[in-house]
Amino acid sequence: MPAVDSDEAIVAPIDFVLLEFSAERLTGDAAPALMDLVERGVIRLFDLLILSKAEDGTVDVVEFADPLSEQGGFSTFAGASSGILDQDDIRQATDAMTPGTVAALIVYENTWAARFVAAVRASGGELIASARIPATDIIDALDALDKTD
Repeated sequence: MPAVDSDEAIVAPIDFVLLEFSAERLTGDAAPALMDLVERGVIRLFDLLILSKAEDGTVDVVEFADPLSEQGGFSTFAGASSGILDQDDIRQATDAMTPGTVAALIVYENTWAARFVAAVRASGGELIASARIPATDIIDALDALDKTD
């Protein structure tokens, strides 16, 4: 059984999410929930960008000192930047956004999985496929099961 080199860094899966919000409905509830995940060690935050797309399609990267970011509650994360995201990532994110919205582009490590990743590697295993199943698909499948009971 191959052993993992103790000097080799174990990196858990790294994901990104683009969360879109209606500018008029920002409550600030998402930021404390994100902070809770970070503080409990569930995730490690690499990057957080707040993006704004006006009705005319004009795009801005919102500075955390702006009132809009304060309203969204993400000012706690000012300076969360690893350099992973580049201009092409920002362009793709803003292309996906609906005009008149604000979005949080977040890159994070699933630190909860690090121990499992280390065990898989120590056992000679490697990830050969991965996909995210949309929550709505799971809910629909569970609802269909409930209807057959």
